[in-house]
Amino acid sequence: MSSSPGEEGRLPEAAPNHNTPDRFDSPAQTEATGNTPGDLVSPVLDKASPSSTTSFEIVDMETVPAPYREVQPHWFFCQRANDNTSWLPFSREDSDKLERARNSEDEGEVVVAVDGERYDVHVKERKRYAVYWEQGPTQVRRCTWFYKGDKDTRFMPYSEDFSQSLEESYMIAVTLDEWKTKLDFPTGETVILHNPKLIMQYQPIGMQDEWMTSPSEQTQPRTVKRGVDNISVEIPEGEPEKVDHLVFMVHGIGPACDLRFRSIIQCVSDFRSASLSLLASHYKRAQQDGQVNRVEFLPVNWHSALHGDATGVDEDIQRITLPSISRLRHFTNDTLLDLFFYNSPTYCQTIVDTVASEINRLHTLFKQRHPEFSGAVSVVGHSLGSLILFDLLTNQRTRSGAREGVPSGESCQLSCDTLEQTLTRLGLQQYLDTLQAENLDLESLSLCNDSDLKVLGIPLGPRKKILKYAKRKWFPEDCKKGTVLLPPGMQCPLEVTNDQDGNQSSGVTPQQSQFHRAQSITSAVDYEYFDMGIGQVSIEYPQLAFRPQTFFAFGSPIGMFLTVRGLKRIDPNYTFPTCKSFYNIYHPYDPVAYRIEPMIVSEVDLEPMLIPHHKGRKRMHLELKDSLTRMSMDLKNNVLGSLRTAWQSFARLPSAAALPPVEEGETTIERNLEETQASAAVTASSESEEKSADFWTKILEWPRALHMHYFQGVCEESSVSAEQGEQPEIKVGRLNGGRRIDYVLQEKPIESFNEYLFAIQSHLCYWESEDTALLLLKEIYDKQGVAFEQPQQ
Repeated sequence: MSSSPGEEGRLPEAAPNHNTPDRFDSPAQTEATGNTPGDLVSPVLDKASPSSTTSFEIVDMETVPAPYREVQPHWFFCQRANDNTSWLPFSREDSDKLERARNSEDEGEVVVAVDGERYDVHVKERKRYAVYWEQGPTQVRRCTWFYKGDKDTRFMPYSEDFSQSLEESYMIAVTLDEWKTKLDFPTGETVILHNPKLIMQYQPIGMQDEWMTSPSEQTQPRTVKRGVDNISVEIPEGEPEKVDHLVFMVHGIGPACDLRFRSIIQCVSDFRSASLSLLASHYKRAQQDGQVNRVEFLPVNWHSALHGDATGVDEDIQRITLPSISRLRHFTNDTLLDLFFYNSPTYCQTIVDTVASEINRLHTLFKQRHPEFSGAVSVVGHSLGSLILFDLLTNQRTRSGAREGVPSGESCQLSCDTLEQTLTRLGLQQYLDTLQAENLDLESLSLCNDSDLKVLGIPLGPRKKILKYAKRKWFPEDCKKGTVLLPPGMQCPLEVTNDQDGNQSSGVTPQQSQFHRAQSITSAVDYEYFDMGIGQVSIEYPQLAFRPQTFFAFGSPIGMFLTVRGLKRIDPNYTFPTCKSFYNIYHPYDPVAYRIEPMIVSEVDLEPMLIPHHKGRKRMHLELKDSLTRMSMDLKNNVLGSLRTAWQSFARLPSAAALPPVEEGETTIERNLEETQASAAVTASSESEEKSADFWTKILEWPRALHMHYFQGVCEESSVSAEQGEQPEIKVGRLNGGRRIDYVLQEKPIESFNEYLFAIQSHLCYWESEDTALLLLKEIYDKQGVAFEQPQQ
């Protein structure tokens, strides 16, 4: 739909036909209906009336027209949240990839991986699909022209066909140097090209809001801009293709993860963005040297599986829920009940199976999309998610010769032939095609649970046969045991008593030292009983397909749950079977968080490790608080010490009543003794006067000493810190390799005014905490031998 310069600046005029599908959708109608712009009618290009252009004329117009240059497109994607639609730009690297794919000569659909390969864009379909999680497709647009109204906060892109029409009209105006032209569209909208810098769009009166009645409001135009470089939009930086480390993040109770009621996907996205920013600032030199690329964070969602149609628990709860205070009851059913579900033998199995299977699925999919990945994997749990991961890691099994958590045996030929032989032996060969269609072999079959096989359409009887065979095949030692013991180091201490013969015996029977399986009424799973109280739910804990390097717990109630289960202490020699590092990170005002170290080292009162601020210092209010505390203690000690010294000095002064009386008949020896005593008294009096003078000198020099010590930084503080640094490091068991476990964040100044007011926010602050993200990055890259550098402020 191009026009040559000989056409005198007019596009071919075509009358609108509203009875046919060939029509020109306005940007507002396109956004409202969601229709894909198709065959559109060209606008009518005409000279603008003088009355409509008087206020927009520019006097110093260039006499020589600038040569026409084709506009540079940029790709955007649509994001909808809370009935609000916004268009966000791709990074320049992703936009260039999409543009090259659009210009390719491939006839079929072209798929381009964007956003760190977490999304796939179908270029010809103009859709963006999530790879790792369930999310509806979003619209993608190649954008060249943008508009913004007076009440809009950002520029919105026109549809591609509308932008093409504007670009062709702009090309004609630039080539012929004919401005102040008007484009009339069949829908009544008008775009006036005043000059290259000023282009306005006027909407018809019928499309205005009903409450707009004044003529000035009805004629307010939209600002039109050409090219992404002429609008105020923040284009994100591209992510490195190589991934150094993979982290799975498990959410806590409820579907929302922060005060804005956002999902785990959005919160993890913010955490990922914070980590990329910290890598650019704190690992800048390492990035330049190619030592650091990026860390990938993937969300693990289990709430939807628990509250979905498969379990039917929401319908059961809704039938018994009272109708009053419906919103509060709905919130309780959707969030707080997850704690009770996890302690239920029926739904605990569903939660654990969902978390483990989702982590294994994401790990397999990530390895497929990143075949060159050779880094380690870590896990993060927030709130109840940390307890789920703790129980899961506690029940992982290790076997000699295992490869990434997959046990080795005499028949480890994981091929379809082996799977066929196994199904034939079980008499279930009719299900071979079903399993092969899902690319299942014996290795992946051993990781499946009952719900996975049920989804494949396998009946109950064959499912039980397959699961029983897989359990005996891969874990024969566990099948021989009739009872289940806690992992070493997690047992409760047994009381030792003396019998009548003087022999020592434990206070429980051999049956009580183990954990009996009491049959549950509602399910085949049951509880394990400690020698005191009810302990961890006895279920079949699935195995992860990898060995986690580090386990990070955010705002975790692990310590409280272990105590409620009857566990008084954790053996210092205990460690997770497959994970060697564990960090318990919490905010000081988090009402859900509990400590772990007092359960390991109970004889020493250890303060938690303070997480440094990401800018390399303590927060100012904490520094002031510490300085005032030290000042008050030093002032108290100095005052008491000086008063004690003064009292002792005054007490030692000689008195006249204490001197012996002088008589007339003294001998020469007595007179000499008297002179000696008098000289000694004078000496003692002079010494007392000197001590008294030293005391008042110290009193007068206190202000100067305090000023030098606290506000000019004398060497005393540095010497004290050096002495503290020379103290030997405290060993806190093997749960974190002998290192500290509890790490506390620094509260913000506004939070210190009222800790109760910010309690709920403190439990949800970890997703946007740069200090937390930096601690994770330091732990990850320290094990790779890469140290971070503190940026200059």
